[in-house]
Amino acid sequence: MKDGFIKVAAATPKIKVADPAYNTEEILKIIDETEKKGASILVFSELTISGYTCGDLFLQQPLLTECKNQLLRITKATKDKDMLVVVGCPLVVNNKLYNCAVVIAHGHILGIVPKTHLPNYSEFYEVRHFTSGEGLDESITIGDEEYITVCTNQLFRCDEIPELVIACEVCEDLWVPLPPSTYHAMAGATVICNPSASVETTTKESYRRSLVSNQSARLLAAYVYADAGEGESTQDVVYSGHHIICENGSVLAEAKRFTNEIIYADIDVQKLAAERRKMTTFPAADHDDYVDIRFSLKVKENKITRTFPKAPFVPDNQDERDKRCDEILSLQSMGLKKRLEHTNCKHAVVGISGGLDSTLAVLVTARAFDLLDIPRENLICVTMPCFGTTDRTYQNAVSLIKELGATLKEVRIEKAVRQHFADIGHDENNHDVTYENSQARERTQILMDMANQYNGMVIGTGDMSELALGWATYNGDHMSMYAVNCSVPKTLVRYLVLYYAETTENKKLSEVLMDVLDTPVSPELLPPVDGVISQKTEDLVGPYELHDFFLYYMLRFGFPKAKLYRMAKLTFDGVYDDETIKKWLDKFYWRFFSQQFKRSCLPDGPKVGSVAVSPRGDLRMPSDASPTAWL
Repeated sequence: MKDGFIKVAAATPKIKVADPAYNTEEILKIIDETEKKGASILVFSELTISGYTCGDLFLQQPLLTECKNQLLRITKATKDKDMLVVVGCPLVVNNKLYNCAVVIAHGHILGIVPKTHLPNYSEFYEVRHFTSGEGLDESITIGDEEYITVCTNQLFRCDEIPELVIACEVCEDLWVPLPPSTYHAMAGATVICNPSASVETTTKESYRRSLVSNQSARLLAAYVYADAGEGESTQDVVYSGHHIICENGSVLAEAKRFTNEIIYADIDVQKLAAERRKMTTFPAADHDDYVDIRFSLKVKENKITRTFPKAPFVPDNQDERDKRCDEILSLQSMGLKKRLEHTNCKHAVVGISGGLDSTLAVLVTARAFDLLDIPRENLICVTMPCFGTTDRTYQNAVSLIKELGATLKEVRIEKAVRQHFADIGHDENNHDVTYENSQARERTQILMDMANQYNGMVIGTGDMSELALGWATYNGDHMSMYAVNCSVPKTLVRYLVLYYAETTENKKLSEVLMDVLDTPVSPELLPPVDGVISQKTEDLVGPYELHDFFLYYMLRFGFPKAKLYRMAKLTFDGVYDDETIKKWLDKFYWRFFSQQFKRSCLPDGPKVGSVAVSPRGDLRMPSDASPTAWL
């Protein structure tokens, strides 16, 4: 419950058709079990109390009376349960029978939502027994429960968690062209509960999963779908208990069919609310025709069972990762292709260091040249050795350019930098930020001037993680004429280079790329020790896998620091201790806010994912904003 995480469950008991007393016993067992496992919302299948397949027995008074009695029994049993329960029950209102989702909490019936769309085909001939709930707006009494609202337009709002707003639709309501849940979400519902009884036939499983998933994505909502299962009549059809819990298009939990399995998932209503705030095309409909019903849940820190990817920018699945990498390389190269075409530019200049970022930039530029039929020798790759350059990175840079068929230029900058030190009166033995940045700016000046020589453009190499942390020299490697890596985080850069290495037919090129991947990330601005890199970026600014994790969830969903810390502790358990995570999280926020001035004047570059830091679209942030509220 804390930090917006709500544990939800979907279940159906092994029922006996038309035996409400037996079914209620099984329902109560499930309520007890799910409460012990921390569920705050529990959704049962359609007509759970009676069973969905009662047929004309629904018209018999003994069944309806017993269903109502058992509903009251379930209601009383929830008195000391800190959870909201949705159960299916046939109920009579004004002498008409309705297929209902009954919402219960703390020993009271909060509301009753009748099914709107009644199927009238073969195995689902509900119009024979039930009336559509469309337009129904009544208040009824059941036993000691008085003034119970019966209508389709009800929102159940949690007092303690404003982002938790629940609405219901029933089975077939989801399968129509314009489901009621669409209006519920527009009115503010973030969680849709659907008690369902969907007959199982060949191939229907995948269609059902797609339907639930897609609806949750369209609505930017969580969707809890509970399906009828074993115990229902198999006179003509079979039910599988195919429960599904989705969140904004992602399947969080799914029951194995034909097992009557209870499934659980931790949905994140803060995440859903953040998505809706950001998506201005998501309509906020007038909900004056909705009934708002308040309920209460204790805010407690449940153990989170859902997992968060360590590299949220990178797919876990190998096939999906390869597909994503190819797509991103295409986006980068197509962006550059357009810029080269527009400027009628036939040359490009790239500073090549033998590191990951410049390697990716060269690979992308070569690909863009191929698309334009520009000879690769027009790709001018400049290596500019200085005080911190190691033989390993130098040789990798030389080999890379050779295998790509580009043109290699070498400009040693030691003399120029020393002259600059003399001009400004800087002691070369003082290895401070002036010592480092003088080299970076000298390199950028050379690249810009060579671009003028060739009537070409300088291709930027810096990645999004560096931009987020401000790990770039202002008007040094910070500047270019087109920045192909500007929206690619460091963790993804590594996989893009790896994908290229694994798919190229050039064996020698693959070997060079693999060695680049094995080289520590470094700006190489300080002298090496015994020929080995002495300046490792991650020792100074922190692990990029942590910073990319923080960056994704902070920018994408606006999560607060405490929530990020909790998620990172869970995700990186056994990799980093709590103090290390906290240290780098504080550093992330400090650097992110203090370095916005560098992002405010970025060169153009292609957006490749859902998170980017371009000041022209994705991150319109003042350079002098205070980080106090975030820290």
